[in-house]
Amino acid sequence: MANETKQPLVQVKELCKYFHVSRTAELKAVDGVSFDIYKGETVSLVGESGCGKSTTGRCMIRLYEPTKGQVIYDGKDITKLSKEEQKAFCKKVQMIFQNPYASLNPRMTVKEIVGEGLKQHGMSREEVDKKVEALLETVGLNKDHMSRFPHEFSGGQRQRIGIARALSVDPEFIICDEPISALDVSIQAQVINMLKHLQETMGLTYLFIAHDLSVVKYISDRVVVMYLGTLVETAETEELYANPAHPYTKALLSAIPEADPKKAKANERIPIKGEIPSPINPKNCCRFAERCQYATDRCFSEMPKLREVAPGHMAACHLLDK
Repeated sequence: MANETKQPLVQVKELCKYFHVSRTAELKAVDGVSFDIYKGETVSLVGESGCGKSTTGRCMIRLYEPTKGQVIYDGKDITKLSKEEQKAFCKKVQMIFQNPYASLNPRMTVKEIVGEGLKQHGMSREEVDKKVEALLETVGLNKDHMSRFPHEFSGGQRQRIGIARALSVDPEFIICDEPISALDVSIQAQVINMLKHLQETMGLTYLFIAHDLSVVKYISDRVVVMYLGTLVETAETEELYANPAHPYTKALLSAIPEADPKKAKANERIPIKGEIPSPINPKNCCRFAERCQYATDRCFSEMPKLREVAPGHMAACHLLDK
């Protein structure tokens, strides 16, 4: 996807989110992350659990206030919006949460859950009823479900309700925070196909947060790889899967299950040694150095900078200097 001449819809610039856990300890959940998202595309944010993916997404929708850096949406810094601009931003940007069991209010009916945002933006009761009915049909449910409560639905159906809620205010950009990780494998494909169909018919832009790289390959235009709060590699999907540059990305891709026994035998699994280091007061060096089999003294003393290894393909690794 050639986006060089286009203006990004979303720009994340040196985004940081730190949590003070004591007087001297600071947890750096997100530390200097930068990437762009263009209108109509899907950018996937991938990495191990605890690497800062969800925190990044929550900062981008202002569920968390960034410690440093900027999130620019449609040319405006989201932390400097007026009250009216903030209301408009809330309509344009929505989030689908990871856990469909925890993200829906158990005391509210489906009609109340999906229609809550519509009421906030001034729709009458009759208009809300019609819109909710149409939204439920869009996500594969029907009007008979409107009066039911979340506990009466399966996990897949609950996630569809969450998607209908996100779509209710006609957003342009949706942050999908691991929307299928809590679902059965058979349901995952249905939800992914529905998200792709909605994107094509409604012109949506997605940030897709995930750790399942086989799903990411199917849905993404570009991939951003995070490790322990930092960005280690970004590229268009085909380029990243064909020519991974960072040792961490190579290890992640080698772990993807292969259905063909011959290919599976030919693919060499790259092990990652040790445990993920603590994100509290991290050293100013490559965060992956302790687990990287190629690490040199420089890796333990200097933070690598993102550099271009191919057109549109960036990676942060000292080994690329050789």
